[in-house]
Amino acid sequence: MNIELEEIDGITVATLYGELDGRTAPIVQDRLLTLPAAGGKALLEMSGVSYISSAGLRALLMLYRQMAANDGRVALAGLSENIRDVMTVTGFLEFFDDYATLEDGLAALRAD
Repeated sequence: MNIELEEIDGITVATLYGELDGRTAPIVQDRLLTLPAAGGKALLEMSGVSYISSAGLRALLMLYRQMAANDGRVALAGLSENIRDVMTVTGFLEFFDDYATLEDGLAALRAD
């Protein structure tokens, strides 16, 4: 799992590549939970994520909870059909705004 971080217009963009599973979820969690500032915005670009397990979902939920507790917002972009299906069935897309592309996600977070 690789994570590239950048800031675009005050929005932290984390681009994830690889599998988000029990082995890599702790790495992702440690890296992403240090990001949110009070009232901050984060966009996870996930078009490079090929698989997500329950441990990966848990890492994303922890980020969501931390962001929400600090009046922040986190959104997802570029979900593959398989990952979108998993997140829909498990109810995870109720917590996250989901955008087809990075550009769509950035535009929505800028407007917020």
